[in-house]
Amino acid sequence: MAAIMAARGQGQVQDFDFFVVVDFEATCVKDARIFPQEIIEFPAVLVDGATGRIESAFRRYVRPKHHPVLTEFCRELTGIRQEDVDGGVDLGEALWMHDNWLKAATAGAGSLAVVTWGDWDCRTMLESECRFKGIEKPSYFDRWINLRVPFQAALGGGGRVTLQEAVRAAGLDWEGRLHCGLDDARNTARLLVELMLRGVKMTITGSLAPSPPIQQKQQPPQLLTSPCGGSSALATPLIQQKQQQQQQPQPHMISPCGGTSATCFCYCRVPTRGGVVSMPGPMQGKCFFGCGNWTPAMGPVCPYFVWTN
Repeated sequence: MAAIMAARGQGQVQDFDFFVVVDFEATCVKDARIFPQEIIEFPAVLVDGATGRIESAFRRYVRPKHHPVLTEFCRELTGIRQEDVDGGVDLGEALWMHDNWLKAATAGAGSLAVVTWGDWDCRTMLESECRFKGIEKPSYFDRWINLRVPFQAALGGGGRVTLQEAVRAAGLDWEGRLHCGLDDARNTARLLVELMLRGVKMTITGSLAPSPPIQQKQQPPQLLTSPCGGSSALATPLIQQKQQQQQQPQPHMISPCGGTSATCFCYCRVPTRGGVVSMPGPMQGKCFFGCGNWTPAMGPVCPYFVWTN
């Protein structure tokens, strides 16, 4: 592979000795959200940054704790059987096993970067589940390369390009089963290698924002009367407008805490944020509560989300 890269004139030296490509699969239901969502397949593929060679692969099935029985939709989508997760390990053990595999495969030396297709795997899924369950994860998962970014820079295409479309756009054939975590990781690794062959230098594209200070988490949120009812730490312009127009108390509506007026916390263990859908469509005007760590730049940290009406 190194000879091929040299022959194609790709003298680009990567900043990382190794790339570890991950693509998690998680519990899911059709046309709805499941809470808490949990990882059920933990795959990884190791790529040598100098040669572009795929060195090793890792996979462990993970046993979900809160929704131990997979839905029919989840089994059909991922190809994961109920017996696979029944015989799986806890997420903490999967992380430990992955770390040991990685150290052995790299001989414990060299720099590495995690590679994903999209930001969901590291920013949303792994981070939120580890926070929710109090699991410590290796720090290399705190920053990553979203391969969609260098792909679009090299080959173009909009933000909605799927991994399968990107693989084919790069002139590669898709190998394996779509939504099988290990097959998706292998195809992502092949796309990574192809971009490296084309002279693309890989750089970190995403990282986790620092967690809010503990004292900030302990402070109660400012109580706002909103059309969503209950307590909210965020008032959108639409909510503020309605507050000005209607000063009388709003009718009681279902809150993310089961209908009570108590402050509710997302998987980040901070007060949830409320809002209202402003985009035209069938959901316009509907109220919701989501991740309390949401920011315009980073989006939500965890996948907590409930409709209030």
